[in-house]
Amino acid sequence: MNKADLIEQIAQAAEISKSAAERSVDSLVNAVKTSLRKGEEVTLVGFGTFYAGQRTARTGRNPRTGEPVEIKAAKLPKFRAGKALKDAIN
Repeated sequence: MNKADLIEQIAQAAEISKSAAERSVDSLVNAVKTSLRKGEEVTLVGFGTFYAGQRTARTGRNPRTGEPVEIKAAKLPKFRAGKALKDAIN
């Protein structure tokens, strides 16, 4: 399923226009991005939790040349599925 499919399903289920469903999806995505940027968690009860994980700086290797490469520390978006979501797919 891609974004367009998701928007169509939301529009049908909520009986709203596709443009309203698209604005809703975009608003949700932007709210999650903003919260993660601030270091906050976003918890949707029954679905899961989005949070920003931390990856430390490390030394890697260039696969072509084999020489060492410094990899910077970074924040990564992560998702932990809730119990209801896990139960729904099992």
